[in-house]
Amino acid sequence: MADMLSVSAPFLSDVEKGRRNSLDMDKLVLLKQILDLSDDEYQTMLNLAGKQRKTVAPDLPEYIMDRDYVSAALRTARDLDAGEAEWQRFVEELKKRKG
Repeated sequence: MADMLSVSAPFLSDVEKGRRNSLDMDKLVLLKQILDLSDDEYQTMLNLAGKQRKTVAPDLPEYIMDRDYVSAALRTARDLDAGEAEWQRFVEELKKRKG
């Protein structure tokens, strides 16, 4: 696996054991391809990578930073203590746009 990701085996072992930060976004995309992860599995991996770094998932910072309205929405949700059910409704509404 380390060879396929172009990293050393000790480095990958350290990542797996939480002794090093998670892989960067390019390596995570490659890992998704190598492991043939579903979209849900890939999102879980990205979330875990962010949590391991004590930050948001690595696929999100640019999206958030490039859109002031996303930051405003997150702050509003935080200030109003939006719960999981409210976020789920919001996500379901967005998903309806897919068709």
